[in-house]
Amino acid sequence: MQYIADLHIHSKYSRATSKSTDLEHLTQWAQIKGIQILGTGDFTHPLWFKEIQNKLEPVKDGLYKLKTAQSDMRFILSTEFSCIYTKNDKCRRIHLCVFAPNIATVAKINQTLGGKYNLKSDGRPILGIDAKELLKILLDISPDIVMIPAHAWTPWFSIFGSKSGFDSVEECFNELAPKIFALETGLSSDPMMNWQWSYLDKYTLISNSDAHSPEKLGREANVFDFKQEPTYKDLMQSIKTRQGFLYTIEFFPEEGKYHLDGHRAHNVVLEPKQTKKLKGICPVCHRPLTVGVLSRVAELADREAPQRPKGAPDQKSIIPLKEIISEIEGVMPTSKRVDAIYHEMIKRGKNEFNILLNLSREEITNVSEPKMAEAIMKMRAGEVIKNPGYDGVFGQIKIFPDSPDLKRLGSSLPGKKTNKNQKVLF
Repeated sequence: MQYIADLHIHSKYSRATSKSTDLEHLTQWAQIKGIQILGTGDFTHPLWFKEIQNKLEPVKDGLYKLKTAQSDMRFILSTEFSCIYTKNDKCRRIHLCVFAPNIATVAKINQTLGGKYNLKSDGRPILGIDAKELLKILLDISPDIVMIPAHAWTPWFSIFGSKSGFDSVEECFNELAPKIFALETGLSSDPMMNWQWSYLDKYTLISNSDAHSPEKLGREANVFDFKQEPTYKDLMQSIKTRQGFLYTIEFFPEEGKYHLDGHRAHNVVLEPKQTKKLKGICPVCHRPLTVGVLSRVAELADREAPQRPKGAPDQKSIIPLKEIISEIEGVMPTSKRVDAIYHEMIKRGKNEFNILLNLSREEITNVSEPKMAEAIMKMRAGEVIKNPGYDGVFGQIKIFPDSPDLKRLGSSLPGKKTNKNQKVLF
């Protein structure tokens, strides 16, 4: 049986998150999306952990369900840490996903870290500690705790980020590097991009939504095949060995907000070759650019073309269903019209992933209209129009060339006029 898992999310106790990001709404939206396993996120926050303890009940070893819901949706205990520290004479900012086997282990983690660090200020706590030292502390609590570097390529807060990262897992974790067996690719990259660097062949690549609201669940996820409902150890073992790990569900990486290089303050967006020519300096303000994921991957890559490692999970790229409806209807994704059409399609098509990934053209037409079926077929074939994100600005992925509000990449050179809000390519 296939299980879709989104293992990295946040609760209402993290900064810049929706107040509705509670266990009840997360369960509801996981079912709407078609997710069977969901990370709790933020288990170090005292108030969120109290809700986890009071509202969830164990189903199988390490998997939990909402007590008040008649649902097959399961939770796994997860959190994210932000480590900010100096190593090798450079300031490092690393985000790390951590998974725990049970509530008792989480209680020990919180007791151990809470004596020295402030776990109350944010669902994703900021710790002034070396990532290696944090891993050592966690493994001393339980060898079943798993750490996976989060959104590995994001410029500002990741293990390989251009602004504060490392050039290898060993450089970050030293003698504990063998304990790291997986990496999260993040919204601005996908496995295909990572397969350009042979060094990463030994790591399993996972994808998650990093959602800050229930509606954003599943924008990226992982698909597993288990003969029966898995335990925590089954899930972690599948990630480690890749056995039963079928594929990841991906954003088109161009939609991620750090795909290309640039400066959003000046609407400057650059391809890697252009950034090299400018030596990483913004042509408008003459300050360092925010070097994005595509450039950073190219810097470390040793293959001219992606080469999928043996046994590695496949990938499938999607556009969120509300974005497709928005494009077809010519209104914002947050509009009432889009919401009404979305929920009617979910009612007829079971869940969002079933519509986007499984239904035939004829079946999609039965739950919507021919143009929707055409759009989803094009999406599955990768026949999309990409307007890449950069420096914190999400990109746009469109399907039809004549769609309204598609902002195309403009180009501006000395002597050429540019609209005020137009991106500038050099």
